[in-house]
Amino acid sequence: MTHTPHADGRAGIDVDLVERLIATQFPQWSDLPVTPVRVDGWDNRTYRLGEDKTVRLPTAPGYVPAVAKENTWLPRLAPRLPVPIPVPLGIGEPGEGYPHPWSVRRWLDGETATVERIADLSGFAESVAEFLLALQAVDATDGPIAGAHSFHRGADPAYYDDQTREALARLDGQIDTGAALAVWETALAAKWDGAPRWFHGDVAGGNLLVRDGKLSAVIDFGTCGVGDPACDLVMAWTFFDGDSRTAFRRAVGQDAAMWARARGWALWKALICLGGIDDNVTPEWLAGHRRVVSAVLAEHESRGD
Repeated sequence: MTHTPHADGRAGIDVDLVERLIATQFPQWSDLPVTPVRVDGWDNRTYRLGEDKTVRLPTAPGYVPAVAKENTWLPRLAPRLPVPIPVPLGIGEPGEGYPHPWSVRRWLDGETATVERIADLSGFAESVAEFLLALQAVDATDGPIAGAHSFHRGADPAYYDDQTREALARLDGQIDTGAALAVWETALAAKWDGAPRWFHGDVAGGNLLVRDGKLSAVIDFGTCGVGDPACDLVMAWTFFDGDSRTAFRRAVGQDAAMWARARGWALWKALICLGGIDDNVTPEWLAGHRRVVSAVLAEHESRGD
């Protein structure tokens, strides 16, 4: 399940607009070519600016809070992490008919992570775990507490209880809704009682870059914050499997309650996609979401943690 290419012009943002914004607000870069990236995200549109920069523009008002958050915190997080993350180079203002703040960042080389691009999947799982543990270890003092800006990643998954139960009702007869409900209720009961820790909020193949088959960078911190990092463990089921899942679990550690909440986060996302609640659903994702549901239910039954 990866980010999907979108035609230029989505959300009213295209090359011409970006060129005009750069020309008026960053004239020192106005001679650099603007090119859409091949695989674009949903919350933001991203363009390559010359060889070593990117332009990142929110596609809707709900994604705007991430601009200031990332501009403030990414420079503080970057020196403490084992692989590069986006570093802001300039802060853009609304203009040229575009209504939101935006940013210019350093380009990070690499391809989005897919199983086919990784020679040693268990080793890759350990690298992702190393990144997550390093992120969790960064001082969370004064960090952005999980809430609306993180779409409640890092907060209590109970925020999505109604959405999850609605999806289960829609999927009755298509999946084992009784087993899924048991996973969800176990996640709700496994309350987080630790000190806030940094989380990324959207750890997925589309936000991990690889070079020569190895983790080379982590991007898209729009849903980051401080709180419960259980949401960052969902790659155990959305990307890893078999030996690589075992390697990830072993390397990242965490207690049974953390894993119970993580299963809840993975299940919630898969259910709302399968149930047609999440606007990000595309047909190519559906088989992947079904695999996630099956993996989560099987692990809950077999491990009981």
